[in-house]
This record gives sequence, structure tokens and C-alpha cells, in this order.
Amino acid sequence: MGNIYNQYGFETKAIHVGEKPNFREGATGDVIVPIHLSTTFAREKVEEPTAGYEYTRSLNPTRKALEEKLAALENANYALAFSSGLAAESSVIIALLKAGDHIVASDDLYGGTKRLFNKVFSDFEIEASYADFVDLSSIEKSIKPNTKMIWLESPTNPLLKLSDISAISSIAKRHNLILVVDNTFLSPYFQNPLSLGADVVLHSSTKYIGGHSDVLGGSVMVSDDDLYQKLQYYQNAVGAVLSPFDSYLTIRGIKTLGLRMKKHEENALLISRFLENHPRVTKVIYPGLESHPQYKLSKKQSKGSGGIISFEIKGQLNDAKHFLESLHLFALAESLGGVESLIELPALMTHASVSKEEREEIGITDTLIRLSVGIEEAKDLISDLENALDNYLG
Repeated sequence: MGNIYNQYGFETKAIHVGEKPNFREGATGDVIVPIHLSTTFAREKVEEPTAGYEYTRSLNPTRKALEEKLAALENANYALAFSSGLAAESSVIIALLKAGDHIVASDDLYGGTKRLFNKVFSDFEIEASYADFVDLSSIEKSIKPNTKMIWLESPTNPLLKLSDISAISSIAKRHNLILVVDNTFLSPYFQNPLSLGADVVLHSSTKYIGGHSDVLGGSVMVSDDDLYQKLQYYQNAVGAVLSPFDSYLTIRGIKTLGLRMKKHEENALLISRFLENHPRVTKVIYPGLESHPQYKLSKKQSKGSGGIISFEIKGQLNDAKHFLESLHLFALAESLGGVESLIELPALMTHASVSKEEREEIGITDTLIRLSVGIEEAKDLISDLENALDNYLG
């Protein structure tokens, strides 16, 4: 989807791509792409769809504008918008794999992704096994004759482990595997996996891309023509497409993505440093801290560290629950990436579908807490955390 805007910077593209005013006869010169709610499109001649539009599941003008914008921001040739992040993931698996194929995935994945692998696609004889992607040799050891795909998040959810995307891309190419990278946590503003050698990039656009906790969506970006043709066919054939109204809301959110990501990161760095120095906090995980074991890798492959912090507090599960319930500005809620700050307990919330044994094996303890730092005043967020930490029972 190359266009004249490729010469411009991120925030210029976020505002302008896909929304060039139309001055053709009969057009109104809209500065903002309209919401095209029509489900079908009339044609003058039987063999010629009007401007390529037939049925909104196949192609819709508002969704097309969003997909052009998403592709530009992720330095991709193509993008596809879906009704949720899991719908996007499902479409990638359906389009690119078949019964008997095997996925090597990073061990610290979003619980919904593991559920998709272990409980849904396993019924269709698609197998997944997990490895610690910090150790590149563990990836090599996990590859089988029927392996077709490597799947990772970087940073991971919720332990914020990083994967060396360029190095893993070399492994994938050596074994003729498709490399899929979930880039939700850093957004296209801070990291571009396609530029690091990935074949497919995924986002839950519900998160930072939409940015306001008011629109569900997922997106897939690729540059390879063959991969795009397969994915676009299944996007249409399966039909889990993003609605025109949700496409409009996502477009609206994207326009401030760069500004928001800067503030998310600024706040997260201040809060993570505060937490590191609090006596009731036993561990802080944030890629922007020098204490993060992969701090140098973060600086090498990303332009920033994002707005997600994980940390552990002293005490037991009940202490963690009491702490969470003592906060005022941090909403106790799942999801992330909105302008408002959220907090959650992975063991009982986002990763409740993962067994306790598996959680503990990969490091998700009962007192591990995940913050999605919003764009409020940092001093107010720190004060809220400090009051709750000073008064919980641990």
C-alpha cells in the first residue's frame, strides 16, 4: 500500500494516510474519512463493482482507510483489520496452517492466545509447544519436522521478557518457518517487527492503537504478497472483519498514538523507579529500567519501552487482592493500553485460564501485579500506589 506519505514521519502518517480529501465531482472533500455503513454497493454494469466495492465484509471504504493507515505505521505493504485480537490470531492460523502442523511459541504468552492454541486449534490437530525465547537454543530444540511457525510476543505478557526478533528471524528463515510477532505491548510507534525480519505482525488494536478502551479490534500486517493473498482470502471467507463504526473509532484513536505513547512511557519510567525503591515491592519488571535483564536488547530493537509494568509485592494472594482493592485511580480491570491507568492480578484475571502449575513454572506468582500506566499526572498515580502499598496487609 505504498503512497506519497511514506516519506513522512510517524505522527504525520498517523493523521493523513488513508484520509486524503476527495475532490472528484460529487465528492464533499471530507477531511475525516466518513463512516460507510452500507453493507452492499450497487453497480452500473454487471461485471464491474463500483470502485472495487461489492459487499462490506469483503471491502469497506472506512475499513480500507484504517488498513492503509495501519500498514503505513508498521512499515508494511498490507494490513487487515479484524473484529478482535483473537479473531486476527485465529485468521492467521486458519490461513497459514493445516492439520498436523506445529507451532513453537514463547512460554509467556497472553492467556487467551494459549487457550486458542491448547483448547481450540488442538481440536483441529494443530499442535503448539512452548519454549523460553530468551534462550535461542531452546527454540532450535523445539523445532520438529512438522513445525511451520514461530510465534512470539515481545515484550511478553505479563513478565515483559524480550525476544531477539532479528536472531529469531534468522532461525525461522533457516528452517523455512513463518515468524509471527505480537507487537501489541509496544505498538508500531516503539517497535516494527517486520523491519527486524518478522513475516507477520499482530496487534490487539483494542489496546494502544485504539487507545481509549472503547473499541474492540485486531490487526495483521504483512509485506509478502503471497501471505497477504492468503490472509485476505480468509478475512473475507471467515468474515471476522472490523465494523465500519469500529474502524472509524480506531482511526480516530490512531491520530494521537504517538503523543500517547510518549506519555505512557514517561509515566511508566517514573512509576517503575518509584516501585523499585518501595520496601514492600520485591521485584519490578520494566524494559526501560537498567535492572531489566534485557535492557540492552530493548535499546537495540525498540525505540521505547511502552507503558506496561509488572511487579511483585510482599505477602500472599489475599494481600495482593487487598492492595488492588485499595486503589482509587487505577481501575481494577483487564485489558491495557488506554488513556486511563489499569491494574490487574494475572493469576486471577488475564491468566486464569492457565493452570496454577504452569503459571508458577513460568514465573506468574500470586502476588505478581500488572500495571497499564495511563496518561494521567504521574505524581497522582504514584500517590495512589504509595497509599495502597503503605496500607495493605503484607
